[in-house]
This record gives sequence, C-alpha cells and structure tokens, in this order.
Amino acid sequence: MGLIWELDFYSRPLLDDEKKKRWEVLICESPQQIDIEPDSIYRYAQFCPSTTVNSIWLAEAINKAIAESGKTPTKIRFFRRQMKNMITKACEEIGIDAVPSRRTYTLNHWLKQRLTEYYPTLTGYDSQAASSATVQYPELNAIALPDAVRGDKGDKWALVSLPVKDFQEMNQWDIAFGEAFPLSMYNLDPDLAIPGLIIFSSRAIPLAGWLSGLELSYCYLDDITPSARELLKQVYRLRLETGVSDSWILADITDEGSLAEAKGFSNAKNQVQQIHFLAIQSSPEAESFAGFWLLQG
Repeated sequence: MGLIWELDFYSRPLLDDEKKKRWEVLICESPQQIDIEPDSIYRYAQFCPSTTVNSIWLAEAINKAIAESGKTPTKIRFFRRQMKNMITKACEEIGIDAVPSRRTYTLNHWLKQRLTEYYPTLTGYDSQAASSATVQYPELNAIALPDAVRGDKGDKWALVSLPVKDFQEMNQWDIAFGEAFPLSMYNLDPDLAIPGLIIFSSRAIPLAGWLSGLELSYCYLDDITPSARELLKQVYRLRLETGVSDSWILADITDEGSLAEAKGFSNAKNQVQQIHFLAIQSSPEAESFAGFWLLQG
C-alpha cells in the first residue's frame, strides 16, 4: 500500500499577540500494521503565521516533513472537508495524492492529546475556542453496495468479538486485503473484547477488493424512523462509513434477535474506545480472510 501520512491544517485554540487565531499543521504516519510501536510513528508539527495560511506555505511544510523524515508518502489523508481545496492544491504542488478520509485515527488521537495536554500550557490559550463545537455536516443517506460485489441472498453476516490479546498475531493471519493500526496506542486491557462484523459472501474477494479501494472508517448501528407512508415499522441498519461523507448499507435489521446482537455490538464498542473490525470471508468454515480491517468510530 505504500507509506501513508495523515494531515490536519487548521486553527488551534490559541491567539497571537494581535488576538488572531494561530494555525498549525500536524502530520503523522498512518500506521497500517498491528505491531508498530506508537513511539516509532513519525510526527511533525509547525505553527503557521496567520498572514500565510495558504497552499504555498502548507506545501513548504510538507516538504520540510519529507526532508526531516527522509521518506515521501504515496498519499496523505485529511478529514476536514472545509480544508479540501487548500490541502489538495498543496499536495498537487509536490506530486502527492490528497485523500479525504476519516481513517485518521493516529492523527485524531494525537490532536486530542494536544488539546488537553499541550495547548493549555501555551501563551494565548483560548479555553472558549477549545470548547466550541467543530463544523457539523448533515448526515448523508446510506446507499446499497454495488450489484457487482453485493453477492446474493445466500450471503450472511455475523456479529462476533475477539480479545485484544488475540490481535497480537494478526500479522500471521491469511488476509488478502486489509489494514490495521497498533492497539497498544490505546492501552486496552488485553482481555477486553473487540467487537466485529463478519460478512460471508460468495463474492468475498471482489467485495474485499472493492472495499480496499475505499477509505474505510467505521461501522455503526443506525436507527431509522421514517414516516408511516414510507415504512410501517421502525428499521435499524448496520452502516459502513467511508471517505469523509460516504455511507453504505451493510445490513437491514428487522427482527428482535438481530437487533439485540447489533445493540450488543454498539455497547461493546463503547468499552474499547469505539475500536472494532470488519471482516470478509467466503464462508463460516473459511480459515482465511478475503478482507480484514481494524476500524474506530
């Protein structure tokens, strides 16, 4: 898959001498394996003068990070939709793909740490700005998976769980497509269970291959309550979020048994900082995975 970086370029809860917001670029490696040591993940931070918030300055900062690390990423993930034009232009100037993605787990973790532990120690810290809500976008309707990968009525799915400690051997699993991240970054009890969704499909490889071309972010249980004209009863869905705004229907849930399992899945996510997984197999008897992704959200 090549080296991937995560980037955020935005104002911080800090004011300069002229009471203008201070901007900062954060860049970090996007770890793709379970056994990467968190301390070995490359990180780069640089504040930007309020007078030079533009793609030219950002491109220079990215080039500095490349020179410092000695490595050039194949793509850079970013999650802020409102910064798309500037980030994309900066990346184009240096020949790197800019990819809108919510799969910026390491960056999010680092940013939360800085918001609570670092920025409050700096001159000009603005607690009101720190507590203000981020930009919220309306949720888009989920759509069905493409016919070419959806499989047939014989496809099944199951909600399962695996202990944190079992993931230590993930690199030894037979996985055709997938991506992980180091669980050690989250200090989880090794006996806690990480919930997951397994899809059993006759088109396992095409489905996993198609999913690998997306920026998989997280799965969740969606409560849908349409008007009586559209549907006669309440329906729940398991959704998969990709990119920065795309959403896909993985399964409709209408019976009480499946609903109880799905709610258990949601509750289990709450116990492990929203970490979970999505797996694709050809059948329940298969010993290999067509796809396996660790997710968070």
